[in-house]
Amino acid sequence: MLGSYIERLPLTTSLLYVATGAVLGPLGFGVLLLNPIKHSAALELASKVAVLLSLFVAGLKLRSALTHRRWHLPVRLATMTMTVTVVLVALLGMYGLGLSLGAAVLLAGILAPTDPVLASDVTVESAADRDRLRFALTGEAGLNDGTAFPFVMLGLGLLGLHEIGPYGVRWLAVDVAWGIGAGLATGAALGTATGRVVLFLRTRKKEAVGLDDLLALGLIALSYGVAELLHGYGFLAVFAAGLALRRIERTETGAAEPPPDVAAAALAAATGDAVDAVATSEETAHAYMAEAALGFTEQIERVASVGVVLVMGSMLTRATFDLNAWWFVLALFLIVRPLAVLFTTHVRNSAPSQRPLICWFGIRGVGSVYYLMYALQHGVRGELAQQLTALTFTVVASSAVLHGISVTPLMKRYNRLRKQQALTE
Repeated sequence: MLGSYIERLPLTTSLLYVATGAVLGPLGFGVLLLNPIKHSAALELASKVAVLLSLFVAGLKLRSALTHRRWHLPVRLATMTMTVTVVLVALLGMYGLGLSLGAAVLLAGILAPTDPVLASDVTVESAADRDRLRFALTGEAGLNDGTAFPFVMLGLGLLGLHEIGPYGVRWLAVDVAWGIGAGLATGAALGTATGRVVLFLRTRKKEAVGLDDLLALGLIALSYGVAELLHGYGFLAVFAAGLALRRIERTETGAAEPPPDVAAAALAAATGDAVDAVATSEETAHAYMAEAALGFTEQIERVASVGVVLVMGSMLTRATFDLNAWWFVLALFLIVRPLAVLFTTHVRNSAPSQRPLICWFGIRGVGSVYYLMYALQHGVRGELAQQLTALTFTVVASSAVLHGISVTPLMKRYNRLRKQQALTE
């Protein structure tokens, strides 16, 4: 009900969810009491679900062909920029926080990925959104939630909690090459196969109409599950599945955006002759399938985000804040992220008005919470577990506040510059 009003304020809904959780938690009324270390298994599952839904939505919204140059920047950000971020954070962890090499690398892997959940205010708004800044940040968040996994596994390996092989050979072969490749290939194959089968049944047999919500959830679960069985990264598989469904629509439609009648039908009731006609027509079936899956999953993703971010806020206590590490938070946002972006991206990959925003909006959130819980579930214990928890929650809470209060004025200014530029061209 307050959505329109909140859009005019210098804050985001994610910041409000965190604040609400803090009020319900130990810092407020003490209604919701959760210990991130004690309840790490449940929190790992909840944060995983929220990230998976966000990744699938992100994939469905990115409508450019993989060969388009628009993909150059997000790929660089999700690989080269993230690698430099890991190196710089690990150095800060070792020489600034006194962590061991393994603990520093693990911390870097936890904090390296940007977040598709809390970053919703700077990501693409729909499949028709062609803005390069939003596209880059969406693609980065979609990719690096999976490409961060090898660094988390490397950190666990250096701590003796995961097998990386002599000189890291097994890590490079299994955790890097196979894990990333198998994840992307699995998601792309299952997304394409599922989409093609559904379209065949609808356009040729006039069957399998409706229940697009279950189609989306089923594809997410199938892609993630098969990728995990193949020892690939399920996050990348779900993101690739969303991209594959959108690729079918883009290839078949061949237009700048899906037909408007498809979007209207996707928002209509799940039954009725008008919807059935759009869903089974050879001209609109592919677009309807993608838009219907996107509409439902986006709503579920918002519900999951509210729950996870609110719970995350409720776990903020004096114990989860490392008051001696505020310098680390500032270094991460003001030095590490900008340097990593500037070192690994070229001027031609982004406009002058976009580069400062890319440097600033390295938003950390639910993805980092998931990786922290994953590490806790895979053997990190004792003082190190408490230190990593405090650092991670300090960074995530700071990101929610700093990015939350800056996103509205910065994006409004950016949109004004875009309009001015469009008028002069």
